[in-house]
Amino acid sequence: MLDVPIAILPNDPRGSNSDLVRAPHLVPFGKATKVENRRNVAREPHDYRLRQEAKRAMLYPAVEFTGAQALSVGRGFGTAARKNGYVIYACAILPRHIHLVIRPHRYRIEQVVNLLKGAATRQLLHDGLHRLAEYRDRRGRIPSPFQEECGHEFLYTVDDMWRAIKYVRDNPLKEKKPVQRWSFVMPYDGT
Repeated sequence: MLDVPIAILPNDPRGSNSDLVRAPHLVPFGKATKVENRRNVAREPHDYRLRQEAKRAMLYPAVEFTGAQALSVGRGFGTAARKNGYVIYACAILPRHIHLVIRPHRYRIEQVVNLLKGAATRQLLHDGLHRLAEYRDRRGRIPSPFQEECGHEFLYTVDDMWRAIKYVRDNPLKEKKPVQRWSFVMPYDGT
């Protein structure tokens, strides 16, 4: 199961996937806050003011996908899945993160994630929906809307697969959004 954050500060007091803060302009806001467990820490006490200052110090505005952008990302994922032969059993594209359950592939999981994010980014550009398109550098490159790192969990049993698929399928409901149905998501056959 993959968890692809959109844009989380590496030193968000509620946790991130980062081991260290690489951006010098974010160092004053604290050390990286890697979270190893799956417990939700969103409601943990933290210095809200400091987190808001850190957000203002970011080089680009925080990205939150709209519904149209989520559909564009989904089209990109579908393109990558067809092109590379990925079997995706569950997908939820939410404003600030994405969950996927993907069958093992000949590519390493990091490469699968990079190819999915690249296809989604190209689709956002093609659709004129890339949130950071105006921030091209001198070489014409556009910042990715996705966090560089992502979390992943390897699933070893059929029960683990069903649990992960249900978690991803139900995840939009936690944000009061409808269950998502994507044409590239295949039914899990229990193998």
